[in-house]
Amino acid sequence: MKHFSRYLCAALALVLPLALTACGASATDDQDGAMYLIGISQYGQHGSLDNCREGFLQGLEEAGLVEGVDFTVDYENADFDDNVATQIGQKFSAEDVDLMVGIATNSAVACYNAAEEKDIPVIFTAITDPVGAHLDSGNVTGTSDALPVEGQLQLIRALQPQAETIGIIYTTSEPNSVYSIGIYEDLAAEYGFTIQKVGVTAQSEVTQAVDTLLADGVDCISNLTDNNVVGVLGAILDKTNEAGVPVYGSEVEQVKMGCVAGAGLDYVQLGIQTGKMAAQVLTGEAVCEDLPYETIENYGLYINSDALSALGISVPSDIAESAEECAQ
Repeated sequence: MKHFSRYLCAALALVLPLALTACGASATDDQDGAMYLIGISQYGQHGSLDNCREGFLQGLEEAGLVEGVDFTVDYENADFDDNVATQIGQKFSAEDVDLMVGIATNSAVACYNAAEEKDIPVIFTAITDPVGAHLDSGNVTGTSDALPVEGQLQLIRALQPQAETIGIIYTTSEPNSVYSIGIYEDLAAEYGFTIQKVGVTAQSEVTQAVDTLLADGVDCISNLTDNNVVGVLGAILDKTNEAGVPVYGSEVEQVKMGCVAGAGLDYVQLGIQTGKMAAQVLTGEAVCEDLPYETIENYGLYINSDALSALGISVPSDIAESAEECAQ
C-alpha cells in the first residue's frame, strides 16, 4: 500500500504539470482563436445597400477572414427609421462588439455616436459626404459613394440631345442627397441643363414629388442614392413610364429595375473595398485613424435597352459599346 501511495504521488507529480500546461495551452488557443463580433447596421433594404453588405463580407473573406471561424455577424436593418438606427447602435455597444459597420449615412452616424464612449471602431460605406456627416476623424473610416455627377450629365445629354430640364427628388434630411444636389446644380449649366428639385421629408411623399415634377414638364428624372427615393423606385417608374419620361439611375441595381441608363458605382466592389479595410482594423494591422476614408473614382455606364426602347430613345454607338447591358 505504501509502495502504491508513492507511485500514485509520483504519477500525480508528473501528470499535474502536464495538465496545467495543457490548460494553459487551451486558454491561449481560445484567446487566439476567439471570433470577432461584427455589428452591421443597414439603414434600409434595397439593392445597392444589400450589395454593399454582401461585398463587405466578400472583402473580409478575400482578406483571409472566414465567417463562423474568425468572426460572427450581428446584422440589423433599420428599415429607414432613424430611431431604430439609434437603437441598433446602442445594442451593438451593449454587446461590446469588436467592430460596428454602418451602411448608409444615418446608420453610420448612429453607430459612431453609440461607439464613441467605448471607443469601438466604426467602418462605414455608402456615404456620399463623410466630411459633412462628421465621420472624417476619430475611430472611424470607410468608403464613400460620391456620385459621378458629371458622367451622369454627359450620359443624359448623349441620350437626350434636346433635353433641357432634369428633375431630382431628394430627402432634405439626408446629407448625401443634399451634397449631391449641390454638385448637380454646380455642373448642370455646363451641359445645358437646369435642375428642377423637389425635397421630401419622408418616403410617403416621394410619389407626390414625382407628380410635381411631371406636372412641371421635366424632360427626365435623375436619381441619387437617396434611400427614401430608391426604396419606392417601382412606384416612381410606374408613373414616369406612363408619362413617357425617362428616369436615370445612379447605380446598376436601379437600371436593372427599369431606369433607362445610369453612370454609377458597383456597390459590391464598394463593399469589398470596405471589407478589406475592416479586416485591417480587426486584425490590428491598422487603426481607423491611420486609414483615411476612400472613394471609388472609376464608375461604369449601364443601360437598359428594353426601357430605352419603350421610350423611343436610341443609344449612340460609343455608349452601346462601352456600357453594360442591364435589361432583364
